[in-house]
Amino acid sequence: MTEPVDKAPEEAAPPSSSGTAPEAIKAIPVRHYGRYVSAVVVLALLGLLAHAFAGADLRWGSVGDFFFNGQILAGVRNTIVVSVLAMLIGLVGGVLLAVMRMSKNPVTSSVSWLYIWLFRGTPVYVQLLLWFNLALVFPYINLGPIYRDEMTDAMTPFMAALLGLGLNEAAYMAEICRAGIQSVDEGQTEASQALGMTGAQNMRRIVLPQAMRVIVPPTGNEFINLLKTSALCSVVQFEETLRKAQNIGNTSSAVVEMLMVATIWFLAITTVFSIGQFYLERYYARGSARQLPATPWQRARQLVFSIGRGTGSGTGTGAGVSGV
Repeated sequence: MTEPVDKAPEEAAPPSSSGTAPEAIKAIPVRHYGRYVSAVVVLALLGLLAHAFAGADLRWGSVGDFFFNGQILAGVRNTIVVSVLAMLIGLVGGVLLAVMRMSKNPVTSSVSWLYIWLFRGTPVYVQLLLWFNLALVFPYINLGPIYRDEMTDAMTPFMAALLGLGLNEAAYMAEICRAGIQSVDEGQTEASQALGMTGAQNMRRIVLPQAMRVIVPPTGNEFINLLKTSALCSVVQFEETLRKAQNIGNTSSAVVEMLMVATIWFLAITTVFSIGQFYLERYYARGSARQLPATPWQRARQLVFSIGRGTGSGTGTGAGVSGV
């Protein structure tokens, strides 16, 4: 019987010719001096900006005094309402225009193309003014037995703002929806037709659910942009956030301070809806991504845990927090 041969540990380094083990390799990290310089420059610029604002002739107390003013809160509410309703008009109109644009009917496709060309090619500011001054061209609005009234009574500042923003948004959403629909493989449509689905059923049950993965990200960006564009509605005397702030600023001689109040409110509104956009994109990414992107809370926990372990990388997926 042969005796087993003792094997040396794998981690043991082979002895050198002199009989001594070699020294361990010391890895020296590469220093990125450009990063340090750029960080110092950015911090210096931020410091100069903070110093400029600190020494500016601004009554910062007025910003806090009027931040939760009743008129400002009413303007914020009007901004959110008109933006959400205009986005709904844009979504519905965009889907219809996209389907019309892709139709084989030359009349519907031409009308859709003309609509998109007209509303994308003219500024929103001009469209708002046209809707607000429509009474100069059509003194009355007559829809037969359904509705009849003077245009000045029907075209209120809210209605002018809603139509100006919503119909303009529909033109942009049409192109976004068309791109999303065309991203779905044609084999999906062929399979649905083989199952006996109609064109409407195929669009509603097969194409649109898959196209949402492509449609949602730019739609969220469009809504954020629409929130900011709603400030133009002050030109049609719609009492949104900016106009309310301007009214208070003109009466209190705190013009710049009230503009700062409006700026902070717009930042707060867009931040809240941006968070909602993130989770909506994450929801529709379930069928395409093997691993969903980490939420802000998950990233924060990963960073804390990585610092606690001493790694400082914070790039791991973190199986322990994947369900948060």
